[in-house]
Amino acid sequence: MEAEAVVKDWWLYHGTGEGADRRARLEAGFPPPWRDFTGAPDPGYAPPGCAGAAWERTWRRGEGYVPDEPEKDVVNTALHLRRPLLVTGKPGVGKSTLAYSIASDLNLGPVLHWPITSRTVLRDGLYLYDAIGRLQEAGLEQLRAPGAHPAATAAGTAVGTEPVSAPVSGPGAAPSADPAAAHPQGVPSAPSISRYLRLGPLGTALLPQDRPRVLLVDEIDKSDIDLPGDLLTVFEDGGFLIPELARLAQEDPTVAIGTDDDPDAVVRITQGRVQCRYFPIVVLTSNGERDFPPAFLRRCVRLHLEPPGPDKLARIVRRRLGVDIDSGEEYQDLVQAFLDRGEDGDLATDQLLNAIQLRLAGAWSAPADRERFLATVMQHLTGPTA
Repeated sequence: MEAEAVVKDWWLYHGTGEGADRRARLEAGFPPPWRDFTGAPDPGYAPPGCAGAAWERTWRRGEGYVPDEPEKDVVNTALHLRRPLLVTGKPGVGKSTLAYSIASDLNLGPVLHWPITSRTVLRDGLYLYDAIGRLQEAGLEQLRAPGAHPAATAAGTAVGTEPVSAPVSGPGAAPSADPAAAHPQGVPSAPSISRYLRLGPLGTALLPQDRPRVLLVDEIDKSDIDLPGDLLTVFEDGGFLIPELARLAQEDPTVAIGTDDDPDAVVRITQGRVQCRYFPIVVLTSNGERDFPPAFLRRCVRLHLEPPGPDKLARIVRRRLGVDIDSGEEYQDLVQAFLDRGEDGDLATDQLLNAIQLRLAGAWSAPADRERFLATVMQHLTGPTA
């Protein structure tokens, strides 16, 4: 219990909430020279703040997290170094919840969530481009054009994303600026690319801002073998290029596109490049299903979470459910049963919370139902009985 009261001057993250003053210290802190980025914020874009449904979900999930002193040391190390935090441990120990705890503790807005599967590639996190939708819309616009010739329509549909140009008089000659000359059959230009582009969670986290966003990259150990290596350049550069916009930079140097938070909350991207100002707080979780290359590990601060012991379980139950374990033998019995069953296979902390919640509701209260009750709510996640 004594560790819960420890506070160190250099800590920014405490895990206790009410962190407005610590957020100010976070924003004003000096980064290491090799982590100092120069992105220029878009004055017309404001990221979601500490209000609304998305923030409510982040706050509710994060405010019940109970970090130990060693966890706080490692998290704050990552904050000061502005490096990704790689969190490992068994399922159910709170790896993902830690990201929400950081966001809620420092009032950093809703967590950006990027769930990883075996099919996930880097571009899924950076941005989404609906090329097929743009192609279809271009074809529809051409069909709507008055007097559109079938041959011109077919040609425009084949090109898909480019307007049909007028014939040129010689090699390298520029097309006419006259719309009627450029489209003699009345075929309109292709729809703006901005409608079909949207930043992903990683891309949104890298938008230039004066305070960091929290990004949860969940279960990265489930990814294709190439993804951790692909992330290295983004983590080092603090930015990335959108080729579809870079190719249009001469004609349209600044394009407004949607974000992962809201497709309608557009942000202006210049020359097709997204470059952060403050590197986001990136929390990567892993259940230990694979090893990572040394180059990837070198760029992360690593934290391993052990299953909670009796004292920490009591603190979690008190924080989440407002129940003092010492106030009743039935709660102490449930904690002990959770610990005993955990010796035969992995259990998740929320299984204990479920058991106590059921008892608070008066469910499964008959003594004869005890074993069936435990077998129902505390099923092993691993082991022979899983």
